[in-house]
Amino acid sequence: MPTLATLQAFAATVEANDHVGAITNFYAADAVTRENNSPPIVGRDVLADKERRVLGSVAGVKTTRLGPILLDGDHSAICWRFEFTGKDGKVLTMEEVAWQTWRGEQLVEERFFFDPAQMKG
Repeated sequence: MPTLATLQAFAATVEANDHVGAITNFYAADAVTRENNSPPIVGRDVLADKERRVLGSVAGVKTTRLGPILLDGDHSAICWRFEFTGKDGKVLTMEEVAWQTWRGEQLVEERFFFDPAQMKG
């Protein structure tokens, strides 16, 4: 079970827009993520590389946590808003809930739930 301090540090890293750092510093080597019903992506290094590619495809991203961090044993949930600024200057906004499973102080599974229709931009 993660400590609240670990969850707060994780959230602060994401809110500082250090998304790759959040992965490399908090995810377990065998971590798995999944967006909605998409196939899982496995492995911290694979996840970090994917995040680098996503961030490299945009001019910038602003991340805002929309509520409290919820924690129950090995599970946590965080609601986020991401504002991606494209290289053309257009802004795409999306909100998602991240449902997380932790093994001690490392994130081992994260599932993102969002409605693609709500993406504004």
